[in-house]
Amino acid sequence: MKLLSVIVPCYNEQENIRDFYDELMKNEAFFKERDVDIELVYVNDGSTDKTVDMVKELNNKDKRVKLVSFSRNFGKEAAIYAGLEKTAGDYVVIMDCDLQDPPALLPEMYKAVEEEGYDSVATRRVNRKGEPPIRSFFARMFYKMINRMSKTEIVDGARDYRFMTRQFVDAVLSVKEYNRFSKGIFGWVGFKNKWIEFENVERRKGETKWSFWKLFIYAVDGIMAFSTIPLSFAAFTGLFFCLFSFVFIIFTIWRKLAFGDETNGWPSLVCIISLISGIQLFCIGIVGQYLSKTYTEVKKRPLYIVKEEI
Repeated sequence: MKLLSVIVPCYNEQENIRDFYDELMKNEAFFKERDVDIELVYVNDGSTDKTVDMVKELNNKDKRVKLVSFSRNFGKEAAIYAGLEKTAGDYVVIMDCDLQDPPALLPEMYKAVEEEGYDSVATRRVNRKGEPPIRSFFARMFYKMINRMSKTEIVDGARDYRFMTRQFVDAVLSVKEYNRFSKGIFGWVGFKNKWIEFENVERRKGETKWSFWKLFIYAVDGIMAFSTIPLSFAAFTGLFFCLFSFVFIIFTIWRKLAFGDETNGWPSLVCIISLISGIQLFCIGIVGQYLSKTYTEVKKRPLYIVKEEI
């Protein structure tokens, strides 16, 4: 009998733990017919509510429910990686606990892997119904930007909801980066991939833990992880202003010889100095971001620390 490991990163999701389990197990009969057993691994990312207690209650009733609990909040990327490391299923699927990833898609995803020969089946939303318009706008802009800047394809609307073979999971685990951007890593490792589209499903209970600022930081991390274009931008900007300065020096000398020394023009000079100084600081900031990522990588700190495991 083969094993399907379901990884569920959760942070303060006490309202959804039981509902998710009930919805997932509606697929139990389908997988039993195909000699596939299910294990459910909740990865508690430092929750401060009763998430852990809810998972333990489920474990008492069903030993297929397992728990990996962090010592603090390390972030969703760490939770995904921990889930991939702690599971040994022939198939592995990552799902959000808030039921925005429909469990009803699992049979279709399984068939795509088992019958159609795909190594990975990923999902994407065809719309963003229920999201604030400003957040949807910036999300679309991010995907357009990163796909122009990166050689790795990152699909607009892509979810972390993904059904994978063991070979695909092992390939993802071989990428040992500390600063992880899973959407990019999934595309970078390659293999044969299929996309399934679905209408956006709003969170059933509770509130999202992703603020606009957190999403912005996550987007910046994604760009830094899979593109060096910002560094090229900084270099070309510096080259442009060097050429501009050279031309301006020639113009200043010509004006001096042609019209004599004039004292007016200092406001424009201040504006130019402020502009160039601002651009210099911006470019230094870009370099600093890449340097900070390198700094965190070379320290070799663990991606997560487990406090409790059942």
